[in-house]
Amino acid sequence: MARDITIAQRELSPFEQLVLGLVCEGKSNAAIALETAHTEKVIENTVSRSARVFNITSDGDTNVRVLLALAYRTHYGDSAFDRLGIACSHFEVDGDGRALCNRHID
Repeated sequence: MARDITIAQRELSPFEQLVLGLVCEGKSNAAIALETAHTEKVIENTVSRSARVFNITSDGDTNVRVLLALAYRTHYGDSAFDRLGIACSHFEVDGDGRALCNRHID
């Protein structure tokens, strides 16, 4: 089923952004709870609330965390993943030999 998950219904709070940034790093709710000094229940509720912001619903065929990470990246741009230190896969070499990304322009 195709879904439009790229448009947030509201802006995420700074805490929601922090939690989703850690979700994008592949961290579990337990790991996020430890890092943010919150309970797993608070993190679980934050993830669920954030999923509703992007109109992502849970069902047997949907991995909410994956769709949430993709929606977060789409909404906040690739800079949401800068902390991972992963090189952009869209690099091309220009005429001067510099690697430039043709999709992500600062």
